[in-house]
Parts: sequence; structure tokens; C-alpha cells
Amino acid sequence: QVPLVESGGGLVQAGGSLRLSCAASGRTFSSYGMGWFRQAPGKEREFVAAIRWSVGSTYYADSVKGRFTISGDGPRNAVYLQMNLLKPVDTAVYYCAADLQASSILEFPADYDLWGQGTQVTVVS
Repeated sequence: QVPLVESGGGLVQAGGSLRLSCAASGRTFSSYGMGWFRQAPGKEREFVAAIRWSVGSTYYADSVKGRFTISGDGPRNAVYLQMNLLKPVDTAVYYCAADLQASSILEFPADYDLWGQGTQVTVVS
């Protein structure tokens, strides 16, 4: 059973918006933070945004700063990604992930322990 489930992906025109959601599915766990990554065809999985529950800090890739906003509910292990001013380069499968070990850095896939199955975001010009 996939521990995290993403939703909200879809097809949108450039300049439009989407809101991705991610929630725990079945398994009970406590996370220290959660994040979003994305992977385009033929490319490495890349960091998008993360949130650390203890201090409420948020982190963003330079490519999405000012356009994307991460938020969430720590006790419920739910995280959201509001994506505005979308561009064709934002097209990718978006994955949410949970950190169960209090990683000091939340910008690498290895910092996370649980993953969702991904949701496709396609931005057309």
C-alpha cells in the first residue's frame, strides 16, 4: 500500500494554477517534515518545496520561488502545493514525500522515507 497519495494534477494552460494535495493513506506515522519533488521525462527527480513542521519553515527551489506555495498539517501528515503562474517547464510528475528521521536538509530525495505514487502536471502554452 502506498503510504502517501497525491491528487490535484492535471492539464493547465501556461499562466494558470493548480493545487496539489498529499495525504497519508492507511499507515500511521509521525513526520518531521514533508516535501514535493518533480520528475520530467528523461530528467532526475528534483526538489520543489518542503516544510518543516517544528518551526513552520518552508523551502523552495529557485525555479518556483514566488510562484509556488507549500502548506500543510503536520499532525495529519498532509501537505499541499499551490502552483501559480505555471509554465511549460513545470510539466512533470509531482511526488510528495515524508521525512521520518528529522533530516537536517530537506532538499534531496535521500532525506525522505516515504513517497507517494505521483501525480501528472502538464502545462501547455
